[in-house]
Amino acid sequence: MNFICVFGQEKIPSQEELKKLSYEAGKNYEDGFLEKSLIQARKLLSFAILSKNYSIAAEAYNTIAANFDELEESEKAFFYYNKSLYFAEKSNNERLKKLVYNNLGNIYCFDKKQYKKGILYYEKSLNISLKQKDNYQVNFTKLNITWAYFDIGDYKSGYPYLKAINNYYTTKKEPSIYVALNMLNGMYCSYSEENDKARQYFQEAIKAGLQGSEKTDLCFAYEEYSKFLNKIEDYKNAYSNLNAYKKLDEELRSEEKLKKIKIAGIDLELDEYKRELEKIDKLYKTKQQLFKAEQNRNKKIVSVVILLFVIIVILFYFLYQNARLRQKNKLKDIQRNIQLNIINASIDGQELERKKIASFLHDNVSAMLSSAGLHLNAYSSQTDTESEEIAKTKAILENAHDSVRDLSHELLPALLVRFGLLFSVEDLCERNSNSTLHFEFSSNVSLKKRYNERFEIRVYFIISELLNNIVKHSTAQNAKVILNEINDRLIVTVYDNGNGFDAKKLDSVEGFGLNRIRARIKKLRGTFAIKSIENEGTTVVIKVPISH
Repeated sequence: MNFICVFGQEKIPSQEELKKLSYEAGKNYEDGFLEKSLIQARKLLSFAILSKNYSIAAEAYNTIAANFDELEESEKAFFYYNKSLYFAEKSNNERLKKLVYNNLGNIYCFDKKQYKKGILYYEKSLNISLKQKDNYQVNFTKLNITWAYFDIGDYKSGYPYLKAINNYYTTKKEPSIYVALNMLNGMYCSYSEENDKARQYFQEAIKAGLQGSEKTDLCFAYEEYSKFLNKIEDYKNAYSNLNAYKKLDEELRSEEKLKKIKIAGIDLELDEYKRELEKIDKLYKTKQQLFKAEQNRNKKIVSVVILLFVIIVILFYFLYQNARLRQKNKLKDIQRNIQLNIINASIDGQELERKKIASFLHDNVSAMLSSAGLHLNAYSSQTDTESEEIAKTKAILENAHDSVRDLSHELLPALLVRFGLLFSVEDLCERNSNSTLHFEFSSNVSLKKRYNERFEIRVYFIISELLNNIVKHSTAQNAKVILNEINDRLIVTVYDNGNGFDAKKLDSVEGFGLNRIRARIKKLRGTFAIKSIENEGTTVVIKVPISH
């Protein structure tokens, strides 16, 4: 493979020189010289390409990922960490694997909010550290696991890890985790209602953070201390610490912006090295596949020649016709499956985005508006009279909160989440009924019956799509939705007395969302049947296995 056009005739350094370059790139990252670190890591990656050395590639990718992690570019960091892990596993670099597992755990937990998967990566890192008796990394990873559990309010699962760290650092302290450790102790004491101890831990965390260089941990300490003070109704100090958190957070964001400006061009250059290294790996895999394919092909040729010698005259025509038929059927199946997969991917993406946006509006924006109202109330309680501006601000906040809540419920109906499929479909029928069209709902299942959340969401949107078609296209006066449970299957029947259509031309009907409905039902492993007569109405019957 020829790399001269990209790298020229550059001489590959010795192993000692490469180790030194890798160390310098890591040291510059730790000292905050991210531009230097990225340039050195990029150079290290070029040598990995020239020498086809997986271990060097793993080290270079890890340093690149760590730099992007520091710049809060989590998606880029996630990509390069996975690249590093891939080559670390190929070169059996256990030291690097434990670091990458830990860092991937951070991204899954605190950026992607996939805590279960993140904690699994932490555990992988912890197992390697325990085998290597790396006490610093053991405690560092346990700290991250504790933080992850506390972040989701699972203090009981996180406490054993916190206790183990406290026991290890009884007689000594580790500066790099001291601020975070005190903050986590404060959070646990707040949870266990030990308010005096919680206050001491939070104050010690902030004191150490102000004296040291762990600005990010200090920022989190301000935020958690503010939450604790708000909980015990010390609103004045809660507000003060919240302001300190916001000020430091803004300072950190400004520093990140400056760092990003400096390294803006380097990221583009990294793509070239990334592509070249991928070519090396693909070339190796291609050669292996070609070798195996050649062996298999030779065996098949011998077998086919012997077989054809005996039966070619008798079966030639039959095999030819049969092969053509199979090919046609296979092509149709592939086309059908591709279309369904595209539709399903689109549907899954929409459902996921609906859920994400609704969750973000409810858990973040709504929470922030509530927090703003709380602070405003705290401020108002300190004054004898409430100004007109304060009253208007409260009203604006309340309207904004209501709007966010309504939008969240529209994306993911609150009735569906709280009360389940049966209750929400009955409500859907009532909401779609008007003076010209009446929807009736009936079921042999209790309205309180609940199924699997994903199952309920998919069935709800299928029924919603069918009702929407009736409203838009049927000109019906009466319609009925029936939900019955028979032999562990949910039978959905939707009927209307509208204008109907020619069922023989069903495949050519456009604009009714039938392909999307079929795709949703196939995803549920169900069946879908339509019976329609022009000017008499339409009946749709859906049968899906129940997912509890």
